[in-house]
Amino acid sequence: MSAVKIADLKAHLSEYLRTVRSGGSVTVLDRTTAIARIVPVTPGPSLTVRPPRRATRPGRVRLPPPLDIDLDSLELLLDERRER
Repeated sequence: MSAVKIADLKAHLSEYLRTVRSGGSVTVLDRTTAIARIVPVTPGPSLTVRPPRRATRPGRVRLPPPLDIDLDSLELLLDERRER
């Protein structure tokens, strides 16, 4: 595994990607702090999209029951603006 500073990585990216392609890895440094690691891609199972368990149609979502409070939202808003 090799370590490389950001400026050097930008200047020699192709070289470092060849290293990764051949199975190596590269640690990217921001000054002396490791911030990333470039590693080869390992073949794995591809993602599959499954159909939803239940088909939902637009407009079929149940709304919550209305709140049982006696407030006038406009009046509350106006009161708040008057306080400023």
